[in-house]
Amino acid sequence: MATKQERYQYRKDRSRGHLLKNGAHRPRLSVYRSLKYMYAQIIDDNTHSTLVSATTLSKEFEGKFEASAKSIEAAKALGAAIAKKAIDKGITEVMFDRGGRVYHGRIKALADAAREAGLKF
Repeated sequence: MATKQERYQYRKDRSRGHLLKNGAHRPRLSVYRSLKYMYAQIIDDNTHSTLVSATTLSKEFEGKFEASAKSIEAAKALGAAIAKKAIDKGITEVMFDRGGRVYHGRIKALADAAREAGLKF
């Protein structure tokens, strides 16, 4: 039987493979959720470079949340921040890469906030 990490890696590779096969002309909004923080970056897979990044660990989010940097409130703020940075750089359409995580909770909150702020995916 595969370990938990191997199952996660399989899900991540499978979902990323679908993204790269179907929409290679758009940058990818990749989201990583740790136990304490969230990270989001927009990646151009053609040049293998990060175009925009944001994290709840940064100083702009420090002390901003009532509960913690791992709350849904923090995920919404991160989604709005990454969308604002992307739009400032001229990026309006992205593919959403949930990184093998289930699309609910903090991942969904980040995606919804990014959509509301103007990103299309």
